[in-house]
Amino acid sequence: MKKVIITAIIITLSACFTGCGKSVAEAYKSYSPGRQSVSGNIEGSENTEVLAADVVIIKADTEIEDLERGLSTVRYEGDDGFTKFLASGGAKTDRGVVQFLASQLFAGNESGLIMNTQAFGCSTLFAQNKEGGYLFGRNFDWNTCDALVVTAYPQDGYTSVSTVNLDFIRQGTGIAGRLLSEDKLIVAALYAPLDGMNEKGLCVSVNMIQDQATINQNTDKPDLTTTTAIRLLLNQAGTVEEALNLLEQYDLHASMNYMVHFAIADNSGRSVAVEYIDNEMIVTESPVLTNFYLAAGEKQSIGTAQSHERFDILTELLAKKSSMTKVEVKDALDGVSKDNFGEFESTEWSIVYDQSALTAAYFHRENYEKAYLFQLT
Repeated sequence: MKKVIITAIIITLSACFTGCGKSVAEAYKSYSPGRQSVSGNIEGSENTEVLAADVVIIKADTEIEDLERGLSTVRYEGDDGFTKFLASGGAKTDRGVVQFLASQLFAGNESGLIMNTQAFGCSTLFAQNKEGGYLFGRNFDWNTCDALVVTAYPQDGYTSVSTVNLDFIRQGTGIAGRLLSEDKLIVAALYAPLDGMNEKGLCVSVNMIQDQATINQNTDKPDLTTTTAIRLLLNQAGTVEEALNLLEQYDLHASMNYMVHFAIADNSGRSVAVEYIDNEMIVTESPVLTNFYLAAGEKQSIGTAQSHERFDILTELLAKKSSMTKVEVKDALDGVSKDNFGEFESTEWSIVYDQSALTAAYFHRENYEKAYLFQLT
């Protein structure tokens, strides 16, 4: 594969930027290698709040490139094989996904690839943007891991940015998936997103629920796993309604038998939690999701005590604010990140998605003073 180095701009923001008018999109499009800074308001409007002390504007390319230890990025263009995956009936298990990849895309060679989704905690927040449109914030709470941000430009689907925990893609030896050939790792990552946003402004995140129940729908519909359901929505859904209609057309099977639910939000102002209780899909309107059931009934509120605390913090914040800036959403995510609770886990990544400007600001391992900014173009 041709070596292409990611281009990035490291911007140190200061008071001198107040009042300037160049947007993120303009800076992104006008960037050329060797340029050291971008003069302008990083929020891209009259709002003069600074997103972070340092902002790195990312233009990823076709080879995986490290941004810092534990965080990398790549760009994928072309046929991702997902339409063929759906047409073949999908898969009921992560192992089934691997077998599809091996038979259709890897010339029959699995190379020991295993996809294992493991338990994790999360918080999501949906808010009206003070500058117009909507913002979607997401924390991914887990052990220290290697995260990969994938910008995907499929032949048959919407452009999207999504995040993958590379620890969930492993070889049979138990060694992290980076020991796979890079081209296979990138393709496998397309089938393993945990959150993302597409060019229509649709955002989706999967959150865990601590419960002995699982999701294993078995009808005559084609099948999806946890992460391939996210890929389906990123590739094909432009609104919450479209996302719900798509999910209704498939049987969902929770990876590794973990109970999960999805936060889905669009740029019309709708945000829902999608949960599966006794294998029935139930939709609850909610701007906040953590790690307990929201759906009315006997399962409601089952989950961890800390997930209730995070939910209450974010819900109370939204009750006080009719709209928020990107900085305020970032601060809200910081307020419910793992370092506030004295646990061994960390918030491995936080994201602020702007569903109108189509930007994704990533904050790695609770360093909220440095943002990696992606623009869907």
